[in-house]
This record gives sequence, structure tokens and C-alpha cells, in this order.
Amino acid sequence: KAPVLYVGGGVIKADASPELLELAELTGIPVVTTLMARGSFPDSHQLNLGMPGMHGTVAAVAALQRSDLLITLGARFDDRVTGQLDTFAVGAKVIHADIDPAEIGKNRKADVPIVGDCREVIVELVEAIRNEQAANRRIDIAKWWQYLEGVRRTYPLAYDRPEDGSLSPEFVIQAVGRLAGPDAIYCAGVGQHQMWAAQFIEYEKPRTWLNSGGLGTMGYAVPAAMGAKMGAPSKEVWAIDGDGCFQMTNQELATCAVEGVPIKVAVINNGNLGMVRQWQTLFYEERYSNTNLGTHGAVRIPDFVKLAEALGCHGIRVEREEDVEAAIREAQAIEDRPVVIDFIVGKDAQVWPMVAAGTSNDEIQAARGFRPLFDEDETAAEPAVIHEAMDAAQQGSLHDGNGAADGMSAAPREGESE
Repeated sequence: KAPVLYVGGGVIKADASPELLELAELTGIPVVTTLMARGSFPDSHQLNLGMPGMHGTVAAVAALQRSDLLITLGARFDDRVTGQLDTFAVGAKVIHADIDPAEIGKNRKADVPIVGDCREVIVELVEAIRNEQAANRRIDIAKWWQYLEGVRRTYPLAYDRPEDGSLSPEFVIQAVGRLAGPDAIYCAGVGQHQMWAAQFIEYEKPRTWLNSGGLGTMGYAVPAAMGAKMGAPSKEVWAIDGDGCFQMTNQELATCAVEGVPIKVAVINNGNLGMVRQWQTLFYEERYSNTNLGTHGAVRIPDFVKLAEALGCHGIRVEREEDVEAAIREAQAIEDRPVVIDFIVGKDAQVWPMVAAGTSNDEIQAARGFRPLFDEDETAAEPAVIHEAMDAAQQGSLHDGNGAADGMSAAPREGESE
């Protein structure tokens, strides 16, 4: 009555996106795509509930938690998706298909374990389901979708404009995605910028999103973008990086300049190691330690525009929202060398939604202090505890993916972008 297609990066590795689309449309089952599976199923598709996990959509997290059947394809039940493992999807039976037998049952017992290539598994699932439907045996998940649609409407991905008037990192990343489009390739490092790139760029195709996932490799974006551009020279390739990550591998831009690899780099520069500072804000009473990078202010250490030019790249700096689109278009027009855009963003942005490390997914906060409820007696579409926040937000400034006012307020942000 409440199934979910829980899709991991194995679907992309198996080139199984067409088969996944067929399976989802055949059954009408909701789809969630992990960080490593972004692009495996179109974001624009009505069946897609988004990314689950620590910084996933409330709808995706709610779907997993309330599911009675997880059809798990090429995913590994990692802790960023499950949260506190013994509270994860406690009412669900699990079908787990993965090409690596070591993953089956490693974190969550599989009621139906399947070792195999995801594409081949999905093809056989589709055949079996067609046979069931031919015998007039079909699932009825209308009530399940009614619940999920309520959650999705109530808790869309959203962000606040910074109160101090500084540039919003989410706005910048969303603009890159909108202007570069679904055919571009996006690479990210590790940190807040990685999560925002996963959240606020719409991925319609597989292999358009490259990141290091569970390896947590800071500095990944630039060399990954180099490889992507060499492998697909006709594609527009963006490295979306934080000012911390960028300093780990920016020297590779010299190779890009010498060898003619014209990647675009969007540095989300908030002057801090953002995700670390966000945790210090939320969990360590704002005791900030070793997070200020000195890339803001009158003296910038380093000055990324000067650094880019010294490495043979074209450098651009953007500090105002009204200049963002022009800078991106300027970068897109340059094809004879790499381009680095230093986006000076506010230091007080945080990544939301969030499930704090070690806690249950049931404790997800859609925004700071606003926790949906997933009780049996009350749906997340009608939470008892946040009506006042909802009412206040209707007169507030929270913006959805298109910059339109949204129906829920986020508390003031006190973390950083990375």
C-alpha cells in the first residue's frame, strides 16, 4: 500500500535510467534518488520526490519512513540516508538489488535479496509486473500518493534571502543550473555547496552530476570537471566549489589553461569552511574554531580573481544578485580558456532540510526549529506544531526554487556555505 523505489548510484553505473523510468511509470510508485543517483530519474517527473537523506527533501524522507515496501536498486542504506538505523523505515519490507553481494544485508536486512546488474534486474521486474497486471492484479496506492502530495506541497525545497542583503548561495547555484541547463555537466566538492548543488539544480539525465559521495573528497570538483570536459568536449562543464575545497586543487587550472580545457568554475565563497561552521553553530554553541578562511574583506587571502588570471584563466567577481546572470553568461561565452567566477556570498546561510547526525529521520527539520511530524494519527501535511510558523511565513520572505514567496518560514540562518 505504500511502496517506494529507493534508487542509488548503481542505476547510473548500470545505464539503467530508461528501464527505471519504465518501471516507475508502469507502477506509479514514487521514486527517491540518492546523492549518487541524481539524474537517474528526471527531476521534472511527477513521480520523483527528490533526494532522501540528511539534507534531502521532506517528501523523500517521509516516503522512506512511512513506506511498507522499499524496492532498493543500486543503493547501500548508508547512514546519511537512513539516519538512526534502528528507526529507519521500521514498517517496510525490503527488496535489495545490488551488483555487490557485500552490500546486501550489510546495514539493513533484505527480505528479498537480489545480486545482479540493476538494468537486468529492472528488466525482469518490469516483465513480472506486466504479467501481474495482465492477470488484473494491480496495486492501489492512491491514498499513499494523497499523503505524499500533501507533504510535497507543504514542504518544498526553499531558502531565505540573507537578511543582511548579501548574495544568496542558493540563488547563485540555482542560476547556474537554470542558465547552463540539463545538458550541462555539474561537478561539486564537499560541503554546503555540494548539498545546494544537489538540491537546487534540476537534473534530468544521468551522468550530468559528478561528486565523490561517501568518500567526502574536498577538492574533487576541479579535477572531476577536467575529466568530464575531456571526455565530453562538446558539453558545458561546471565545477561548483567552495572557497575551502577550491584551494585544494585549484592549481590544476594551470593544466586546463595549457592543454585547452575550458571548464567553468563557480566558487561559492563565503569566507569559511561552511558545513563545519554550520555544525559549530547548531551543535557547539557558536564556538567557531578553524573555519574562517580569510577570503573575504579588503585583503583576500587568496584573491581568487588574481589567482585565476595568474593560472591562465579568466577571472570574474560577483557580489550583487543583479550581476549573477551577466557573469554566468560571460563565462559561457568564453571557450578558449577556463573561467573562474568568485561569487562572494553571505556567511550566514545553512543547508535545510536537515536530519542531525545520529538522530532519526523522524526528527527531520524542514527549517531550523520546524519539525514535521510523521505520526500515524497525523500526516505531515497537517502538522500540529508549526501552524504559527506557517501563518507567519505567509507574510514573510521565504523563496521557493523560482524565487516566489513560499508558505513556510525558515528561522534565521546562522551557518555557512561551502
